Amino acid sequence: MPEEGVPLSPPAHLLTTPEITYLSSLFVSQGVTKIRLTGGEPTIRRDILPLMHDIGDLRHNGLKELCLTTNGISLHRKLDSMVDAGLTGVNLSLDTLDPFQFQIMTRRKGFEAVMKSIDRILEMNKLGAGIKLKINCVVMRGVNEREIVPFVEMGREKDIEVRFIEYMPFDGNKWSKGKMLGYKEMLGMIWEKYPTLRKVQDHQNDTSKTYEVPGFTGRIGFITSMTHNFCGSCNRLRITGDGNLKVCLFGNAEVSLRDLLRRDNGGAPIDEEAMEAMRRVEMDRRQAIPGSTGAMGYSDRERGLLEVIGMAVKRKKEKHAGMGELENMKNRPMILIGDPPPYRILQQPSKRSSPSPITTAHHPNLPTPGPLPWTRLPHHLLAARPIAPPLRYLSTSPRQYSSSQTSTPLSTSTSTPTPPTLPHLTPTSTVHMVPITSKPHTHRTAIARGAVHFSNPTPHTLIRTNMLRKGDVLGVARIAGITAAKKTGEMVPLCHPIALTAVEVGVELVGPAGTTAAAESRDTGDGKRGGEDVKGKGVCFDYGGVNIEAKVECEGKTGVEMEALTAVMGAALT
Repeated sequence: MPEEGVPLSPPAHLLTTPEITYLSSLFVSQGVTKIRLTGGEPTIRRDILPLMHDIGDLRHNGLKELCLTTNGISLHRKLDSMVDAGLTGVNLSLDTLDPFQFQIMTRRKGFEAVMKSIDRILEMNKLGAGIKLKINCVVMRGVNEREIVPFVEMGREKDIEVRFIEYMPFDGNKWSKGKMLGYKEMLGMIWEKYPTLRKVQDHQNDTSKTYEVPGFTGRIGFITSMTHNFCGSCNRLRITGDGNLKVCLFGNAEVSLRDLLRRDNGGAPIDEEAMEAMRRVEMDRRQAIPGSTGAMGYSDRERGLLEVIGMAVKRKKEKHAGMGELENMKNRPMILIGDPPPYRILQQPSKRSSPSPITTAHHPNLPTPGPLPWTRLPHHLLAARPIAPPLRYLSTSPRQYSSSQTSTPLSTSTSTPTPPTLPHLTPTSTVHMVPITSKPHTHRTAIARGAVHFSNPTPHTLIRTNMLRKGDVLGVARIAGITAAKKTGEMVPLCHPIALTAVEVGVELVGPAGTTAAAESRDTGDGKRGGEDVKGKGVCFDYGGVNIEAKVECEGKTGVEMEALTAVMGAALT
């Protein structure tokens, strides 16, 4: 926790117990077998015990592991009930074994309470609790690197895995490269004392590199996010306390899973009563369908959530930024769930489920419960999976295009809406995705136009005579524009990838005074250049320029004006 503290979120911005349980059940229904509650500090949540019991009930639906990351200060008081709920693993954050240094680093007392929690876990394990205990130690040069060996020696007779974490940059933690100690240097310190230290085979999706000292009961591990990333095997997803999905701990992109759910509750937090009422409404709707048994398939709300999650997973990068980039990136730490964060994020909540909220039974007139558009949560998050139908996360303006019209996004409306509304903003002015799940597939067309003005006559002459060393720049610009349209979903934040059916990019050289290259060669007999370019009409090209027009089409639920604009931009930049 930063010395100056962090801004705290109003309670209404945080996910409620029913919302967290609902999200958990949704992920478990898609094949997720492990859920970890982290923070911040989860044990200070008033509802932590009932929440864990609710999530623990998902073991009947396929959940295998329920874990907790904690500072351990109050854990020992709640541990028995957590084990009853199904707790299977504890990651305990502890950066020093010196009580005095502990108080300096954490700015509070509590070392004895932490050790009491560790001892209690070990005691319960002797009775068969089966809790996997890991101690996470962030190593910082000049602060606690001298304690690496004492931490290793904790595992001499105790079944503990101590994991040394490379110091990572987050907003507010005063990270510096000089403080960062790489895992190979830590490994060298341990080898000096225990030269028989040996590597242990890691599991497929482990985030740490595991070692053991022969004869020791415990093990040690290294989380090497800074010097040797493990992005290729990482299958973690994170949801912040205010309901935002992060596919990478080091990514500053967040997608909300909160507002989409609260939309049916007027944007208000969903408590037990509201959740049950929403379930009854959905059940009544399904029972009203002739021949329906009322069995719960996937609702539109669930499909909308799963589509958003699937798109976010698909967009996960191959690896996170390097050390030099990370230290300059805006990336809120997981302890910071305040409002507003240092950048705009999308927000949405989740729902509480009954013991069996989703079944495989479904009515022919209802959405088929599986497979979903993006199938199931991939075990390897980087696996390429087909995603359909395509949709867009947000729109920057109200859509006024019909499926039968060709529209130009550059045109302005003469109407003055009162009051002005933006569909991607909630009544509280937070950003969220514009739901399009219920929209029909239609033919969409968008046309965008742009122009490049030359600041001197040389470029026009070189292009017209094809004397540029780069060759046919207009032909290359056309290709660049088409490629840009196809890559819009990767270049524009929160823009969905769309399966385009047609892309046409026209690039035309315009001479001085607005004449085209073809007209420029014609003489009207009066000493003037002839053949005024209609597209350049009203635009002054003192030294010539290039007119660009892009036409993009698709069959889908949302328009392609962004793709048309991006095509013009790509061609113009080329």
